[in-house]
Amino acid sequence: MTSFDSSPQLNAGRALLALAVVFVMLATTGWSALRQQREAAPLSASLTAWEHGRTAGRELPDPRSAPGRLARFFASLTEAQRLGLAHRFPLAVGNMNGAPADLRYRANRIAMEQAREIERERMRDTRLTPAGQHQAGRRMNRLGALLKPGRQILAFDPSGPGRVAEVFGDLDEAERISVVVPGVDTDLLTFQRTYRRYSAPVGMAEALRAAEYEADPATRTAVIAWADYTAPGGVGMEAAMAGRAGDGALRLDALLRALPGTAPVALFCHSYGSVVCGLAASTLPGRVTDIAVAGSPGMRAETASALRTHARVWAMRDADDWVQDVPYLEVGGLGHGADPVSPAFGARVLSAREAQGHSGYFEPGTDSLRNFAEIGVGAYPAVACAHDDGVCRAGLSYARSPGRA
Repeated sequence: MTSFDSSPQLNAGRALLALAVVFVMLATTGWSALRQQREAAPLSASLTAWEHGRTAGRELPDPRSAPGRLARFFASLTEAQRLGLAHRFPLAVGNMNGAPADLRYRANRIAMEQAREIERERMRDTRLTPAGQHQAGRRMNRLGALLKPGRQILAFDPSGPGRVAEVFGDLDEAERISVVVPGVDTDLLTFQRTYRRYSAPVGMAEALRAAEYEADPATRTAVIAWADYTAPGGVGMEAAMAGRAGDGALRLDALLRALPGTAPVALFCHSYGSVVCGLAASTLPGRVTDIAVAGSPGMRAETASALRTHARVWAMRDADDWVQDVPYLEVGGLGHGADPVSPAFGARVLSAREAQGHSGYFEPGTDSLRNFAEIGVGAYPAVACAHDDGVCRAGLSYARSPGRA
């Protein structure tokens, strides 16, 4: 007689139920704050206006064109014409893959100034609830911080919870580029934090760039804090599925294909950000040499080879990270697959000693941040493996930056 326990259908059903129960438990213990994404009206309006615009009697190219074509278009313009487009269509230019980075910074500054004035008016709008006015005030203050001199905002969309990306360093002159891909609860308001600074994208990127300089002061680096996708709001059912990650993967791929120069790129993907990186892995441009994940709930693959990427795949998890209690499986669209730090997955497993739980991988002084920095500058023999056998370094040598002896 066949036992109930050996029934594939029942086992799959029980796995699905277990997965749902875990995520519901997480969602009801204060981590869930589901939000509705609103239509990206301001950016859509700017793109529509661009499509009907002209400069010097010329029609403007399709904003969805390949980055190379858009780069050639901007290169054909005078400085005055480029600046004129940034002022007329700030959101379109500020988010246009293929536009020069410096022009995107200028355009996004204009767009953020406009958005700040809108939030200032909303703060005083008596038609809003006190909570709505308070939220407008918080957004106005965040935009004010992003407008401080020297900040380089590569992407900005004020719609809904808001999206933003910031560059630390010089993208055009960088010999190596790192991209930080954050996880849930990442939006305009949480892009930067004073308390728990290194759990937010800005703090992560700043810490990584400082650690890269310490690892190799001679290498010119740039780090992008990339929160230019709509992340799930909290660890609920939305975070257990891949919808937001799929959209994020497309956006991440578009960013990478538009980066200037030929410098190698490393991705550092935290939590749900590792789902984004996993879905993007198979189509990444050749200059992406490394994908490093921390605190991952899974990468939507059963093995590293199943990611079908040419990039090296690294993984780490702190011993106190609660994500280890999430079921590592995917059933009926729920869950994100195998555990990236398990031996069967096949990633190069790094030490995360001294990391502080799920949000502490970028804390200065930790093995996790030092490992990220060594990968970022290509100093692979210097990484600390999770196990004393040093297997994570097998077959690797120092990867010198292009143009260096």
